[in-house]
Amino acid sequence: MEDTAIIQLFFQRAEQAIVEVQQKYGSFCRTVAMNLLQQKEDAEECVNDTWQAAWQRIPPENPRMLGAFLGRITRNLAISRFRKNTAQMRSEGLTVLLSELEHCVPSGQSTEEAVDSILLGEYISKWLESLSDDDRALFLRRYWFGESLRELAREVGTGEGHLAQKLYRLRLQLKKALEKEGVVV
Repeated sequence: MEDTAIIQLFFQRAEQAIVEVQQKYGSFCRTVAMNLLQQKEDAEECVNDTWQAAWQRIPPENPRMLGAFLGRITRNLAISRFRKNTAQMRSEGLTVLLSELEHCVPSGQSTEEAVDSILLGEYISKWLESLSDDDRALFLRRYWFGESLRELAREVGTGEGHLAQKLYRLRLQLKKALEKEGVVV
């Protein structure tokens, strides 16, 4: 079923909307959650919470890209679950991803930094737009969707070491681009 038809079902408050998003985007959302959480039960719970959140948010929201909308909800729920889980213990999935990025993206703690984070998001978007389609997809798949190096290397047809170097160079480019904009990293 087309996304516009699914969204229309949400606007009509038809429960079939949930069935349709589960069918069309269930696997995608489970992958996003599993990449970040690495625990099937937690990932499945995040996906179920995604459907509930979509039901609550559509309407009034009318997402332009339903897959991205659901992916963002799933990712945010998974990060929240990760934070809850790691209040007591550590998990490799998201910890590794964040540690790879910590040297090129500052963390916002104060109110001023929170305001600056909006600008930071714009700078990162601008940098992402400057990349080739392949590099942008690679960067987003690794750092937004949390895909493993092993999986990405297999799909790209290269070794993990080569891919790790490519991602390292991309992170250095990001750092330089942010520093050029005056962001203190």
